[in-house]
Amino acid sequence: MTLATMLGMLGEGFIMTLKIFALTLLGSMPLGILIALGRMSKIKPIQFLFQAYISIMRGTPLMLQMFAIYFAPYYVFGIELSPSSKFNATIVAFILNYAAYFAEIYRGGIQSIPRGQYEAASVLGYSSVQTFMKIVLPQVFKRILPATCNEIVTLVKDTSLAFSIGVAEMFSSAKALVASQVTMTPFLFAAAFYWVFCLLIEIVMGKIEKKLDYYHD
Repeated sequence: MTLATMLGMLGEGFIMTLKIFALTLLGSMPLGILIALGRMSKIKPIQFLFQAYISIMRGTPLMLQMFAIYFAPYYVFGIELSPSSKFNATIVAFILNYAAYFAEIYRGGIQSIPRGQYEAASVLGYSSVQTFMKIVLPQVFKRILPATCNEIVTLVKDTSLAFSIGVAEMFSSAKALVASQVTMTPFLFAAAFYWVFCLLIEIVMGKIEKKLDYYHD
């Protein structure tokens, strides 16, 4: 097998990795906001419900969650699995799992804002929505940026877990090539793909953080 063919196969796997990564972020980040708000609710049953959700999602392995979501339709409801079931189960599991982590990051950021800022905004005539959007949110965004960046980098590497239910992402492609070609080279290329991807994320997030330097704590 030529090097170009090997890289082409890894490239196809990397496209699937990108799909899992992008769809997870698109689903988990906004869902995390809703979960964080539920977790901070003053209504005890709602607060307990979201707290339990976060605890379960963070306290059980993502791989186990993928298997549960993949097989549940068949074993619980008797629904036959389709060719797309593996990919769908992967995306749902990743979104539900990462939403719990993002929710805690958001909650920590919101609760880190001193109460005095809310009171000062009220004195100045700001509504609750204006206070949150113009005063609280920019500061929260800056404070949670490092933790968010770490979680996003972790997501890049966690996409390799999709191989466990047969989704052909980049790690699966590298593993198949290593087995068929009897060489560790595909693993080296896969590691380079992951590293460069994570490095690009760190660079982008670093630039965003610098632009927010005018929000001093």
